[in-house]
Amino acid sequence: MTRTFDPQANAASHAPALELKALHKRFDQTEIVRDISLTVQTGERVAIIGPNGAGKSTLFDLISGRHAPSSGQIWLGGDRIDGKKPFEINHKGLSRSFQISQLFPTLSVFENLRCAMLWQQGLGYAFCKLLASQTDTNHRTRALMQRLQLVDACDTPAQHLSYAQQRALELGMALASDPAVLLLDEPTAGMSQSETSHFMTLIAALTPGKTLLIVEHDMSVVFGLATKIAVIVQGELLAFGTPDAVRANPLVQQAYLGAVPLASCADQTVLA
Repeated sequence: MTRTFDPQANAASHAPALELKALHKRFDQTEIVRDISLTVQTGERVAIIGPNGAGKSTLFDLISGRHAPSSGQIWLGGDRIDGKKPFEINHKGLSRSFQISQLFPTLSVFENLRCAMLWQQGLGYAFCKLLASQTDTNHRTRALMQRLQLVDACDTPAQHLSYAQQRALELGMALASDPAVLLLDEPTAGMSQSETSHFMTLIAALTPGKTLLIVEHDMSVVFGLATKIAVIVQGELLAFGTPDAVRANPLVQQAYLGAVPLASCADQTVLA
């Protein structure tokens, strides 16, 4: 059998996992994101840090399709996605968890995860009970629940879970579609130190080989998970590189800690 070479498919297979090109976003006359260009390669774990109001969540909103950019382009694995709807972007392989949990509070852990998997298949919540007998979906749901360490809470409504369990469930729902690129918006916010440590281990165990973008204030999480760090200040990309390079960057030191060296940055629990 003769194979036909498809240059477009070949180019897409070698494309970055995510690429932002001269991205701008303004609301009325206020510019929130200013000319951000960023290339994330497959398998990289990029932490996005910056002061409150720097534009980090808006950047996530642009990438995930909640808002369309005012100008610029967003490419996901070789496909241009700026301006597309969130469900279209999700079906192309990008998923997002939010700073505030987005769960079905009265549904059990199992039902929440199964709904997320059925949604990925193009089937809405109304069909969940009708499709409860789907063997493959139920099997994959139980397997994911076990990896999340939530088996003991299988039948517990989401609203009765501990906060840390709710965050784990939300992570599982984001992973239910098996995305190539995962956006995590402050995944450990509100957790104790022990809960944060456990959740970092959980993220690492559940996402091998996946491309991660993480908005996070806790520097122990940033330096514990990230292979690269992007620093955003007043809507602009101030620095992007390895943790060591960013830690040594004098502009980052000045913007974050008033020129205090970042040698012990990982010990700074929270930056405003």
